[in-house]
Amino acid sequence: MRSYRAKMVEPIRLPDREEREAALEQAGHNVFNLDADAVYVDLLTDSGTGTMSDAQWAAMVQGDEAYAGSASFADLEAAASDVLGFDRIVPAHQGRGAENVLYGCLVDDGDVVLNNTHFDTTRAHVVEHGGEPVDCPVDGALDPETSGDFMGNFDTERARAVVDEVGADRVPAVVVTVTNNSAAGQPVSVANVREVRAFCDDIGATFVIDACRFAENAYFVREREPEFADATVAEVAREQLSYADACIMSAKKDGLANAGGFVGIRDDPSFDELFERAKQRAILYEGFTTYGGMAGRDLAAVAVGLREAVTDEYVRDRVEQVRWLGERLDEAGVPVVLPTGGHAVYVDAGTMCPHVPSEEFPGQAVVCELYREGGVRGVELGEFAFPGTDRPDLVRLAVPRRTYARDHLEHVVETAAAVADHAADLAGYEVVSEPPMAELRHFSAELRPLA
Repeated sequence: MRSYRAKMVEPIRLPDREEREAALEQAGHNVFNLDADAVYVDLLTDSGTGTMSDAQWAAMVQGDEAYAGSASFADLEAAASDVLGFDRIVPAHQGRGAENVLYGCLVDDGDVVLNNTHFDTTRAHVVEHGGEPVDCPVDGALDPETSGDFMGNFDTERARAVVDEVGADRVPAVVVTVTNNSAAGQPVSVANVREVRAFCDDIGATFVIDACRFAENAYFVREREPEFADATVAEVAREQLSYADACIMSAKKDGLANAGGFVGIRDDPSFDELFERAKQRAILYEGFTTYGGMAGRDLAAVAVGLREAVTDEYVRDRVEQVRWLGERLDEAGVPVVLPTGGHAVYVDAGTMCPHVPSEEFPGQAVVCELYREGGVRGVELGEFAFPGTDRPDLVRLAVPRRTYARDHLEHVVETAAAVADHAADLAGYEVVSEPPMAELRHFSAELRPLA
């Protein structure tokens, strides 16, 4: 049963099929280019697209818009300390702003950054600063047919092999993303984080946790890691993050806000220099150190959202809604990665469209058809989004927080089932224009169908 009720509504409509066909053509068959009012159920991302609570809106009215020394920053600082265990934070306008701040301080030309699986902006920031992103997922993590309790884990043995090859001095940072967005949103265990902590100590690297979905990950830990069966989500989250030297937070995810993010840095003398460098870099790229690209009202909303995110009632509703969608899609004959992650269901487009080779983007074929069939917007996370990385051809259906009701998700199931029924008729796509940075091409490239 839901632990909340609606207090505000927004009218939406399903454009007719001719409108959808025209919109898709005009968008260059890239759903990032669609107008939002042309979409019926929008599962493009769960980043900043959720519904905020009445407590968050109330806090926004009282937001302190002071340029320096904002009281709302003090509230956010306290929330980050209480919820995440990081007493020192550097705010940013969103997660990728925080990535720019931190990785700009940590990564130099020729460095290698290890991650359980780099997501798009993380990979791009490492490359932008002259580094080489290397993925270290556990065996089977990138195989949609392989399941397990913690398929998002970081493979320390694979990472040690990389260090043996390049040398520890070239590895300034090790990143663990929780949950692992690029590996179908699968969770990471606390035991694995402890193992990574020991690995970082061995090689002298800074241990960073990308914590944007930390609360959802903590829910899975409580479900699947016996040590934490009797813990609260808040207790698990604090324990898991306690092993990191720094964290990246996109508050648009488990901060439950529409904007914002921050870097958290451990309050330890050995990280004083990193903290000062991050603050100065943030002033250059984000804003002063007590607002960092956020309005005071945004700071206030994130401070409340962080605390709400670790309440057992909220996170149970969140994860179970996504799980319900995944199970219904599976029952309808749509190939999905099971068990589902906490924020999204991942459709296996490679299995749905075995006749479309990876270089012709079967995931993008499914994304376009989901929109054409039912006005549902998802996102491709395969060869189109991650060129040359040998990722599986997945389509992510990311569910915004506290936003859609059961009948919206039933429409998604019906739409995806209809697409699966005629998937043999789908053709692949080719790119006709793209930006210079291949790591970010899926945001703006244009494509055309091959048939």
